[in-house]
Amino acid sequence: MFTETLLTWTARIISGVSVRWVDSQPDTCQRVYFANHTSHLDVVLVWSALPADVRHLTRPIAAKDYWEGGSIRRHLAKVFNAMLIDRKEIKVHQSPVDMMLREIGKTHSLILFPEGGRSPGEEVGEFKSGLYYLGKKRPDLELIPVYINNMNRILPRGEFLPVPLLSSLTFGPPIWLEAGEPKIDFLARARDAVLSLKEN
Repeated sequence: MFTETLLTWTARIISGVSVRWVDSQPDTCQRVYFANHTSHLDVVLVWSALPADVRHLTRPIAAKDYWEGGSIRRHLAKVFNAMLIDRKEIKVHQSPVDMMLREIGKTHSLILFPEGGRSPGEEVGEFKSGLYYLGKKRPDLELIPVYINNMNRILPRGEFLPVPLLSSLTFGPPIWLEAGEPKIDFLARARDAVLSLKEN
């Protein structure tokens, strides 16, 4: 509990984050929070921005190769209950989507970065298909878009020490996969839902 509190407040202080909810509210119902990705701190930032009761039921998806790189990272990943995905050895019989759904059961939510990796600058890359299959296999999950602003300047790619600046997180209204909606259309709509929060 102490490490969780310390990590939460450290993330908030370093990022100077302000959090807004637009047409949605924090809730313990099962959700997938999906966000743009520009910094290694994004995963901690989104997780720490959630109220404690929601945070305890929410598991971030994180890259196994990064978060298992050293004892401190491994410990932090345990503190925020990250679900580590091996990006290098994805196998047909070990689908990351099936693993995510198995791990969250009927209780937990996810934090997902559908670009699959960090984007340079403020651009938001094309979304990979994981979000589509999550929505298809579990249509009851609320899919909440999140826009992260300015974290690429606070901890740029290749840097280890964050620069103290202000950032913001905007949580938007939920979306769902529509019946018969093609994958490419849904992924474009989901990406647009994140980008639309940039101007809010």
